[in-house]
Amino acid sequence: MTFKHLLACAALSLSSFTIASPAAAQDNLSFDAYLQLVIAKARAQGVSENTIARMTAGLEPNYRVIELDRGQPGSSSSGSGYPPLSNYIERHVDAARINGGRREYNSASGVLRGIEQEYGVPGDILVAIWGHETAYGAVRGGFDLSQALATLAWEGRRRDLFEAEFIDLLKVADKGYPRSELKGSWAGAFGNPQFLPSVYLRLATDGDGDGRANIFTNRSDTLASIANYFRDAGWRTGQPWGVPAYVPSSFDTNSVATELVAPVCPRVHERHSQFKTVEEWRALGIQPQRPLPPGTMASLFRPDGPGSPAWLLTTNYRVILEYNCSNYYAMSVGLLADEISR
Repeated sequence: MTFKHLLACAALSLSSFTIASPAAAQDNLSFDAYLQLVIAKARAQGVSENTIARMTAGLEPNYRVIELDRGQPGSSSSGSGYPPLSNYIERHVDAARINGGRREYNSASGVLRGIEQEYGVPGDILVAIWGHETAYGAVRGGFDLSQALATLAWEGRRRDLFEAEFIDLLKVADKGYPRSELKGSWAGAFGNPQFLPSVYLRLATDGDGDGRANIFTNRSDTLASIANYFRDAGWRTGQPWGVPAYVPSSFDTNSVATELVAPVCPRVHERHSQFKTVEEWRALGIQPQRPLPPGTMASLFRPDGPGSPAWLLTTNYRVILEYNCSNYYAMSVGLLADEISR
């Protein structure tokens, strides 16, 4: 998970915000005392003293970060209503993203050909991810990552996650990145593809052979790193993410509802039908509007109900969900990619 699109607006103003019993308070630990414990863990994992000193100098809690974290929409599966997909697509697959994506796609055509050959992921998908995450590098976030992650770890709601990410951030900094460059979202994601520190350490890639995986300002490294993420998540070369589909007005989508419960993001996956081969879908009257081999496994997705657009989604759509587990996000990435390469 990369924590894209966790930047929900908080419902309370900072002036009225109070910290209600963070885990650190339950431990009777001040921020400084907790920080010393984490520093000891980082030191034990091999982070250099110089990096520890420069990345923790003057650190204090950022209460705006806690406010943003607690202001996220709930993840409860109660309720059955979903906002229309069409409204989201209008806002996120707009002229600015399409035109910007086409410029990047064309100017990086040589780089993208090499990356496609090595990783098997289409260039339009890579550029679409970049466009959605940071508007092609224009909006990468301005939070001091050291402060943001240390604050979230200390606050304690998801301490195991954020403490590990803070230590991994120190390991990233140990590669020679100055603290002034390590800025990003309040949840700790950074760079053009908005990787968390743990993802950077595992999957960031040197795309141009200069010995460094610079996902901040280097386009080749950015695109190769996204491709490496997708390959690691199981992208199938030569298969589209999905295609528009014709659904007869008489077709009952409940007859193909999935009976499986996904272990993660169940509300996202419950909206997809059972997987069937394209040949089986054709026998039911569902016709793909672009070529798909008859043996391709796909699920039916008609997010806005009868009479609205529908798609047959392949397993590669699930790979996009690995990047951000949201149908709105994954559909907009796929549709933006289609527009970019059109």
